[in-house]
Formats: sequence, C-alpha cells, structure tokens
Amino acid sequence: MKASAFNYARAVSVSEALELLQTHGERAKVLAGGQSLMPAMNLRLVSPELIVDIGELAELRGITATGTTIRIGALTRHADLARAPEILRHAPLLAEALRHVAHPAIRNRGTLGGSLAQGDPASELPACMLALNAIIIVRGQAGERRIAAADFFTGIYETALSPQELLVAVELPVVRKNSVHFFHEFARRHGDFAIVACAAVATEMYVRLAVGGVADRAVMREFAADSDLDDEMHDFAAELDARDDLHATADYRRDLVRKIGAQTIAEAKCRA
Repeated sequence: MKASAFNYARAVSVSEALELLQTHGERAKVLAGGQSLMPAMNLRLVSPELIVDIGELAELRGITATGTTIRIGALTRHADLARAPEILRHAPLLAEALRHVAHPAIRNRGTLGGSLAQGDPASELPACMLALNAIIIVRGQAGERRIAAADFFTGIYETALSPQELLVAVELPVVRKNSVHFFHEFARRHGDFAIVACAAVATEMYVRLAVGGVADRAVMREFAADSDLDDEMHDFAAELDARDDLHATADYRRDLVRKIGAQTIAEAKCRA
C-alpha cells in the first residue's frame, strides 16, 4: 500500500514551518526523520493534505551543555545522541536506552523530537524523559512553551503539542555527581518496541523509576532509597492502568514491571 496524495513543502526556517502549521493545522504533518510518519502514511493510518519537511533546519540540531542543563535540538538524530560526549558524560541513561531503539538504519534517521512528538507509549525515550525530569520546549507563533515531561505525554500517540506548534528542543538537568542511571527493557526481539521498558535514576536519597510500554503513556514513581523495594514495586505495578494487546496481557505487563523494575532499581542502587 502507498500513501494517499499529499502536498509537500520544505521549510527553510522555523518561522516558515510555523506559518504553514498555523495555516493548515490538523491537515498538516511535520516530517523530521520520517521513521514513524512514513510507515503510518503508507498504511493510510494518517492521510495529511500537507507534509511540512523540517529536516534541513540546522537550528534545530545539536547539543549544548551548560553548567546546569543540556539542551538538545529536536532534529538531533538517535545515532548522534548515543555517541555524543555531552550525553555520555551528563545523561548516560539516554545512551543506554538508545541502544534498544529499533536498528541502526532507523537510529541513523530518527530524531529525538520526532520520537517524542509521536507519543508512542512503547517507545524508550518518553520513559527516559520522565526519569530525567526533562523539559520539552515547543514553539508556536505566539511564542515558546516549556512543558514538563510528566505533563507532555497525555495518551496513546497523544501529547500536549498542538497542531500549530513545533517541538524545537529538550532540556535536561545535568546529572548530579552522586546519581546513577540504569535502563532495562523486555521485547520479543531486539529492536522491537518494548513490552516493558524501565528507566531509573538513583541517588543516596531516592530512586526515580519510569516505566514505558505498559499503560497509554510512560508513568513515573519516586521511591525513597531506603524503602522496601519488594513492597513498593508490588504496589506500583498493581496501580498501573496496564493494557492488553496482541503482544501481552495487562497482568503479564504488571508482572514484568515488578520483576524488571525491581532489577532496574537494584542495579541502579548498586551503582550508586
């Protein structure tokens, strides 16, 4: 099957992209890396009237580290993130998670912003954004909005991004010297979407665990570092609004959260 007919515009600036989105609204789709959009169009799950190609906007690419934050442009590709010195030094959780994202051909084209804007609950990156307390920066013609990751993902393939806005960057706090990160996931084959993905950040005071692939969006819980791990994970898993699908039942997913979540937290605490 092939995509239905559509018009195409290559934006030469963020301002032009925003003008096109303001004019066409929900009839337009943004093309970044295309690794999610093009398959959906070919299957006719989406049929936009206009494709707004932002792939050549250099201002939306790159990584900048300051004393307290790391700013990542939305068009930064997965492969570049996974090997960037700033990420390996200040946000190693991302580098760990990106090894689980699809296959090299996908990682060489897929972008951070495109993945987050897609809002797929089985994607690895939303869970990482929650665990890292990321801020998602979106821009419209009225200006920028800074949205906490916990408020950005609103449902299956749904986010707080409006049709007239563009996701332009992500900001992460620089990791504390005494904090550690750990990522683990279960998928039927390497490169498949996660049935359960767990991202953890641990310090001597707390462990922050984010879980993806289970509910209609990634979910996070913070535990005291000295809490009873078994009891905490049992309660957390039981409260999850887990989903059934062709790959796993809700009960199976909750059981995986108990086991993989406990393992992820234990390994993160050991590193701490």
